[in-house]
Parts: sequence; C-alpha cells; structure tokens
Amino acid sequence: MRGRPAALLQQPRVRRRLSLSLKPRPEGRLRLAEVQPFLPTWLAEPSQVGKNVSEHLVPIEDVPEVHPDLQKKLRAQGISSYFPVQAAVIPTLLESTAGGLLVGRGGFQPRDLCVSAPTGSGKTLAFVIPVVQALLHRVVCQVRALVVLPTKELAQQVSRVFNIYTDATPLRVALVTGQKPLVREQESLVQRTAEGFRSLADIVVATPGRLVDHIDQTPGFSLQQLRFLVVDEADRMVDSQHQAWLARVTAAVFRREGPSDPWALFQRVPPKAVTAASTWVPQLPLQKLLFSATLTQNPEKLQQLALHQPQLFSTGLECRGPAGSDEGTGGKYTFPEGLEHHYVPCRLRAKPLAVLHLVRARGLSRVLCFTNSREHSHRLFLLVQAFGGVSVAEFSSRHGPGQRKKILKQFEQGKVQLLVSTDATARGIDVQGVELVINYDAPQYARTYVHRVGRTARAGRAGQAFTLLLRVQEKRFLRMLAEAGVPTLGRHEIPGELLEPLGPSYEAALAQLEKAVREERKQKEA
Repeated sequence: MRGRPAALLQQPRVRRRLSLSLKPRPEGRLRLAEVQPFLPTWLAEPSQVGKNVSEHLVPIEDVPEVHPDLQKKLRAQGISSYFPVQAAVIPTLLESTAGGLLVGRGGFQPRDLCVSAPTGSGKTLAFVIPVVQALLHRVVCQVRALVVLPTKELAQQVSRVFNIYTDATPLRVALVTGQKPLVREQESLVQRTAEGFRSLADIVVATPGRLVDHIDQTPGFSLQQLRFLVVDEADRMVDSQHQAWLARVTAAVFRREGPSDPWALFQRVPPKAVTAASTWVPQLPLQKLLFSATLTQNPEKLQQLALHQPQLFSTGLECRGPAGSDEGTGGKYTFPEGLEHHYVPCRLRAKPLAVLHLVRARGLSRVLCFTNSREHSHRLFLLVQAFGGVSVAEFSSRHGPGQRKKILKQFEQGKVQLLVSTDATARGIDVQGVELVINYDAPQYARTYVHRVGRTARAGRAGQAFTLLLRVQEKRFLRMLAEAGVPTLGRHEIPGELLEPLGPSYEAALAQLEKAVREERKQKEA
C-alpha cells in the first residue's frame, strides 16, 4: 500500500459494472442499461458474528486480552460470558491498541470498525471495555475518547456504563448533553491553571449539538489528543449530521494553533498521501467506531465519515435494495432470537380497544406502545388513563429530561404497566424487562420497526411485538418488511366479542378525553 494516495486508503472502493446490452423500449427504441453500483468489498464481505446471545456465549476466560481488573469488574456485574458481538469486537479493538495509542498492528494506522447487530446484543460493552483498557495507563489527562449519541437518554445510559468500568481508576468520564447549564458542564471538562488549561476528562459522552457548543464556547476544551471517536446509533447520526458535528470534530482534532514544525514529534495534521516523508513523523491516529442495529450500507452516506480501511462486523447476511434510498442499499436486518412478530388487523376506532385488550388479557407488567407523533401519544395516554384499570404513563418531548428519566425508572420498576411513547425511546434505550411492544401506529420505515421491536427480547430473553394495521395499510406494510428481510408477521385476530365488554367504559373514556383536550386548549390560549 506504500505510495498510494491517502484518499485511496481511506475511502471505500465501490465496484461498478456497465451492462452494454441494449434493451428495447415498448416504442421500439433502444436504451443503454444504467451503470449498476456494487458494494465495497468490506460491506459485501463482512466478518460474520453469531446473533444468538443464548447459544453463542463466550466465557470471559476465553478472551484473555481483557485486563484482569476489567474481568473482575465484569464478574462483579454478574457477567461471566461475552455475547457474540462482544467476543468478536473486543479482541479486535484491543489488538489495534496492543502497540500503544500511537500505532496499530505492524506500525500502521488502525482500521476503523463498523458493527451492525440486533438491539440488545451488547454493543455498548463492546466499545466500553476496549476503550477503557486502552486508556488505563495514560499519564496525562486528555480527551482521548469521544462517544456521540443522538439523544440525552442514550448518552446518560452509555455514561453510566463507562462510570462502572472506570470506577477505582484514574480515568474520568464527562457527560455533556445540555441537561446542565453550559458553565456547569465546562467545569467538568477543563480547569484554568496558571499555565493555561488542564483537561479534567479522558472520556466524553455527548450529544452532537452540545458537543459543538463546547467546541465553540469552552476555552481549553481540546480534541487534539482524541484517539477514539465512537458513533453510536450510527445510521441516525449519519442521516442527521446535526450542526455538521462530524466536520467540526474533525477540524478540532486536526486543528493547528500556529506554524507547525515539520520535524516536531507527534504533530497532528490532516491525513494526506502516504509517502516516506509523511510516515517519518509519528502521528496519533483517529480511529472511528460505528455501532448500529440498522447500519446503512449506502456507500455515499458512509463516505461522509471518511473511514480508513474499514472492517464490518455483522450478524446477518445482507440483501440488496435501491442504491441511495433511505434504507441505505437495503439490508436484511437481524432480530433477537426470542422475538415473536405479529400484526393485528383492526379498524381505526378499535385501535385503542385493541391496545387495552392486549395489555389486560395478558396481565403483563411492562408494555411499551409506540405512536408516530407526540399528539397521538398524548391522546392515547389520556384515553387509557380515563378508561382506568391500567397504570399508564407518557414518554415524549412534552416532558423534560428529568421527568422522562423518572418515568423510565417507574416503568422499569413495574409501577407503570403501559408506557406510551414516541420514537424517542426506540433508539438504543435499554428499558429493562419489556415483555411486549405494540406499534399503535405502523412505522413508516423498516429500520424504525427494527428499533421499536428491539426494545423487547433483549439479552436472550423472550418477547412479543404486535403492530396494529388498518386494512389499507396491510399490503404495503407487510411488503416493506418482507423486502427488508423481517421475519413473516403472524396474523393475530381479536374477535369482536372480546372487545364488546369494554365498550361502555370506552365511550365514557372518549367523552372524558375530549373534555381534557378542550381544557388543555383553553390553558394554552390563556
């Protein structure tokens, strides 16, 4: 690879072929077939990982690369075996840091990693363990690991995991999501000294908007020593690119404060052509780690990340779809082994009754119900509350972060039986003990379905998912899931005679709902 331009080393190679066969049109004219894109080799030929977290467990002792202190902490958390994704990714990441933070295997820049695995398969621990181990022997505190997530709740969750495994070590974790005033967060990141500024964080867990705020407004906050950039829920992060956060991070990593000395050790400059001169000066690499249950396979989207010699770990075979579509190039999503999929055909007016029946008939203590909008969540919450007999709560942007955290805790403790939510909780939140997921509104995209139903059957447990479908939705929705490789949904009929006893209470609840909505409207107008 010596002498090749850096662009060729970093960008995935897309293979293309041109079919020269002429295809007749109905009117008799001929047209040339379009150029058909093919996936880069690293996407087309991923490293396959077992997805059955019950049968493919790997004992901790079988991954000796993990530091004994971290193994001890794992056992203290009740973990005696790694899930398949963890067993595959952790040794690979540790190997890339075996020679220290400066160089990868053989003295070359380490490869970037992409991990596509079902929800609940242990992806968080797959990057927490190797990152913590790689930084254990650092001498000076600097921001060397940055984890970027799309929501505050996700960031809190990942921060808690890091804190568990950095406890009793010199490493410090900072959480920056905007839940605290900017000044308070700045105090956890940097400290002003007589010589200038001192970093107080080795690992920063952040949401993109707040991260950009600190890059712009926090004196002394530096990413020039950043070694790991972890992008969790990578497909959503690539799609949104809120405040162009990735470009801002890259600029901060390779920022030059003044004229650089070409012979200075450990200077950090943007990647360029690999030559004898460029390899003479050691440079701290920036290794990118992407994790998602629905990682896009669209090369154009992934190219935004400027991945270096990427390696993909995947739990399922991929299927092809339209290039450049919102679903990437398509993908056969993988699901937890213990998950059962169903759909319920029903009329619009009967949807709330179907939810009540599914919750009450099964006597479940933790049911998560998804809607497509905040308004739908609120109305369904008010209706179930007015109906009575089911402890219900609402989880949406109507509540502040502190209140949402309290609601999730009550749900996990079984104090809330039915949690009605927008897609705010569908992304990576590990809500413990969810027994049933109900899609009150059918999701518009297959990957949204994947994230929603992935809230149950986590970590080898069993779970069920029901999607309520109107007659006009059935054909399109089932075809969409079939094309995405989702297992066939079983049809679940709810006989009318089972819903009839709920009728009188339902009508009374509807009247109470309309009254509550009118009162809320008056309060807003006042």
